Amino acid sequence: MREIDRLCIDTIRFLAVDAVEKAKSGHPGMPMGAAPMAYVLWDRFLRHDPTDPRWFDRDRFVLSAGHGSMLLYALLHLYGYDLPLDEIARFRQWGSRTAGHPEHGLTPGVEATTGPLGQGVAMGVGMAIAEAHLAARFNDAALQPLVDHTTYAIVSDGDLMEGVASEAASLAGHLALGKLVYLYDDNRITIEGKTDLAFTEDVGARFAAYGWHVQTVDDGNDLDAIESAIRAAREETARPSLVKVRTHIGYGSPKQDSEKAHGEPLGADAARAAKEKLGWPLEPAFHVPDAVYAHCRRALERGGAAHAEWRERLGRYGERHPERVATFERLAAGELPREWDADVPAFDARGGAVATRAASGKVLGAIAGRVDTLMGGSADLAPSNKSEITGGGDFGADDRAGRNLHFGVREHAMAAVVNGMALHGGVRPYGATFLVFSDYMRPSLRLAALMRIPSLFIFTHDSLGVGEDGPTHQPVEHLLALRAIPGLTVLRPADANETAAAWRAALTREGPSALALTRQNVPVLDDADGRIARGVPRGAYVLAGAEAAPQVTLIATGSEVHLVLAARERLAAQGVAARVVSMPSWELFFEQPEVYREDVLPPGVPRVAVEAGRTLGWREIVGAGGAVVGVDRFGESAPGAVVMEKLGLSVDAVVAAAQRVARPASSTPEAPRRAAG
Repeated sequence: MREIDRLCIDTIRFLAVDAVEKAKSGHPGMPMGAAPMAYVLWDRFLRHDPTDPRWFDRDRFVLSAGHGSMLLYALLHLYGYDLPLDEIARFRQWGSRTAGHPEHGLTPGVEATTGPLGQGVAMGVGMAIAEAHLAARFNDAALQPLVDHTTYAIVSDGDLMEGVASEAASLAGHLALGKLVYLYDDNRITIEGKTDLAFTEDVGARFAAYGWHVQTVDDGNDLDAIESAIRAAREETARPSLVKVRTHIGYGSPKQDSEKAHGEPLGADAARAAKEKLGWPLEPAFHVPDAVYAHCRRALERGGAAHAEWRERLGRYGERHPERVATFERLAAGELPREWDADVPAFDARGGAVATRAASGKVLGAIAGRVDTLMGGSADLAPSNKSEITGGGDFGADDRAGRNLHFGVREHAMAAVVNGMALHGGVRPYGATFLVFSDYMRPSLRLAALMRIPSLFIFTHDSLGVGEDGPTHQPVEHLLALRAIPGLTVLRPADANETAAAWRAALTREGPSALALTRQNVPVLDDADGRIARGVPRGAYVLAGAEAAPQVTLIATGSEVHLVLAARERLAAQGVAARVVSMPSWELFFEQPEVYREDVLPPGVPRVAVEAGRTLGWREIVGAGGAVVGVDRFGESAPGAVVMEKLGLSVDAVVAAAQRVARPASSTPEAPRRAAG
């Protein structure tokens, strides 16, 4: 090992040790053991421009083992990203850019928010899918490629134990994603002790069975062996690659190869002993030799030159393919094309009832014809989810240009892969399944919201209306669970026209969105006056009864909007004036100005909320004097209409609730000054 290599590696190690010691929390052991392979990757292979972390054709690097975040922060600092040494010294502190686990959007150069184990493994697969698809679309065999980069990751024992990683690795092998290279930090230690307490499988054989190219490096400090393995992985273009690197957690410290080096500081004595053993100065803390800066910061020149060469390449492409380059630049910027929604259908109220899942399929087809970045699929449920792009082709090992992804029965991986595609950029990804299976996807939904990325999730079979499949497939708590995720926009449209408006809102919304759609047919609402198109993006609007002073306001989402419309007619016959408010999205509604919210839900008018799900959360909307008609138990196996009726989701139940809370006509406030919606 050259002296400069040793200096750089030990600098990475002890920046991690010092940061964790100062913070009095963190994971020092993983960076100490994995520093050599990370250094070889970043110093000899990674194609990146530290001055422009968003350069589109950069290689992607994901630290899936996010607990070892100081490894990544040390690399980013040394190689010239905008992460000063002061930020390293503020590791895990309020307001710092060096959070306990890497956060996309907080720290320049962090490609993905990681920490929940297995997620980075799966997001990397999504990045490789996006790269392969865009390369197939834009590269010209007669010219140097526009899209030609590799996705790398460092993964841990814990990552590879998680089911989401197994699902994603199986999919990656099936898809033959050759530009996917994972370095496995095989240190054989977890928080509880040695991995053989619970993990004794042959990981290499498992990945080989998935269709991966597997290599082993027996000594994690053998830089030449690591370099040779990465080079061989890059040359293997027909299979993703896993390089097992045998490392030692807490390398050089008295806690080497012990769980004591995993989730806690080494302690002053052990940190001092490690520095003495490896010949590192005891003082000052956060020491970086000038020679290390000089060596690592050469990446600025290399990256700048590579980026400039790519810009020249883009220019040459533009001379031959001006329209193709204009399209590429638009999608790389994440922009929708002009008039992208021009073909979205308007549904005729006289045309009969339509399930919102079916309407969604038609809207998807119309949008996909103009939004060429739209790409995704279902967890083996496309015929039910209506989530296939007709004529879009199937993405696979033999057709990278296809826009339909077959995720297989892998909801866990699907959601994380969609996130990886969104992080990569250049595509607008979606994934689809039944609403009840959103439970399998929750970690990825949460990360999508945390990262504020435009992942789209389509959930069908959204209520007890699923019927005969019974309580295992009837979502009851799921809408509430999705709404509990900060930053996730949940849209539950009432009919086909609301579904079209919900798609428009989802594709123009910052951050992730979830559509909740019916299996059963529902009547189509008349949008001749445009109130639906105007109202859905605002989360709620007055669907009926805007013209008079109401005695009660009936609020509903999805298929239950039609229940409250029928209840309004019944109440009118009884002399009770009711307003109907469709509220497809809590999140969008509560972002509106107070004046709009009060126009829709006039203060002082009692409210009844109706939804085929848990009543939790609705009390905040209806207030102490209101009522909620919902379901706080699991369902039953029977025809959907029967289940709804038996469990209290009926016109009679809504009317009875309205009668209990409605104010006498003489005490109702004046009608609002404007008709919201």
